[in-house]
Amino acid sequence: MNMLHRAAASFLLLCSLAVAGCQKTVSSDAPAGPAAYEAIAVSAAEAYPPSYVLQPGDRIDIRVFREEEFSTQNILVDASGNIALPLVGEVRAAGVSPATLSDQVTQMLGRRYLRDPQVTVTLREAIARTVSVEGDVEQPGVYEIRPNYTLLSAIALAQSPSETAKLDEILIFRDIDGRRAAGRFDLAQIRAGKAADPQVLPGDVIVVGLSRTRQAYQDILRAAPLFNVFTFL
Repeated sequence: MNMLHRAAASFLLLCSLAVAGCQKTVSSDAPAGPAAYEAIAVSAAEAYPPSYVLQPGDRIDIRVFREEEFSTQNILVDASGNIALPLVGEVRAAGVSPATLSDQVTQMLGRRYLRDPQVTVTLREAIARTVSVEGDVEQPGVYEIRPNYTLLSAIALAQSPSETAKLDEILIFRDIDGRRAAGRFDLAQIRAGKAADPQVLPGDVIVVGLSRTRQAYQDILRAAPLFNVFTFL
């Protein structure tokens, strides 16, 4: 029994040391507080333009009135943001609305092939606008979002943080003008109304940090039934 005592005591001592060691976590280099909001800020027009803007993965139809030769359906906006049109060739489509693309194709056809062409561009299928939620959440994954989704609503899609999540280390990674930006947010402060709930945008990556201290305690609790014998000594 003494051997069991010593083994149990050694185990608990190791667990305590592990928990103590976990108190010192490497903080993220991402800015926190007000600087976090500034780090991932984009204008409202950039976030969700008033008219739909085409992006890679979308599919469109182009119809030229009474000119079937120039009309094409189910055109894919490729990964480079371009589309391929009969006789015309490659045309930039990503970043403009269907109406703007219609004007551009009208000008191209009018200069080279047709007199006063009537071009209509319609969106056939839009690629899903998604965010990725990773880290210490119940169901990590890629989720479709709508305009005005926030950090809280995005994390709710992943069934909320787990019991061992570190709520003051919620990272949002975002590509802005070709550079990678990041901000660190405190979910507890946001839930309490003490900090603003930042808007999330398509393409964002949200990472929920792991509290190693809580994880260590969870590991101890899982092992606790092994030492129930102490109750009867």
